[in-house]
Amino acid sequence: MNTTGKLIVFSAPSGSGKTTIVRHLLQQPELGLDFSISATSRESRGTEEHGNDYYFISAEEFQKHIKNDDFIEWEEVYTNNYYGTLKSEVERIWKLGKHVIFDIDVVGGLNIKNKFPDQTLAIFVQPPSIDEMERRLRGRQTDSEEKIKERVAKAEKELKFAKDFDVILVNDNLETAKETAYKLVKNYIK
Repeated sequence: MNTTGKLIVFSAPSGSGKTTIVRHLLQQPELGLDFSISATSRESRGTEEHGNDYYFISAEEFQKHIKNDDFIEWEEVYTNNYYGTLKSEVERIWKLGKHVIFDIDVVGGLNIKNKFPDQTLAIFVQPPSIDEMERRLRGRQTDSEEKIKERVAKAEKELKFAKDFDVILVNDNLETAKETAYKLVKNYIK
């Protein structure tokens, strides 16, 4: 794999604001970032589009890619429900002369950092508290009570990995967090 660009990883529990921060950074042309689209074997939800939000492929196709060593990282989140980063996706972005930015779960983010330690900046976006995170999830009004409880329990586990990242960015004020993330990325890629 040609390894010319940098990898910028944003990982966090649901409701921490990482997606909002990543979207903000993608709108800053001087950073030269492009978004890594993950592959998944799950069905698309709502307005999600193939090739824009995810690469939607069957579980069988995903398993073929695993056998062919086509992924930088992958995991089976639930039975036959896979998520991963294709090597071809990272190469596509590097060929454009850009740096790759990931909005990825904690395990996937650490896997990328471990595989490319010298060219990855791994940022853990931390909510100010579990209570605040839960409040944000409720405010979205997209999840059932059961799903919110599941996300909160998962977040409590994910927070234990924060120390393994290069930077912990506490998002207690979104504008400040966006500004801090911008400075971190700008300093890393120069």
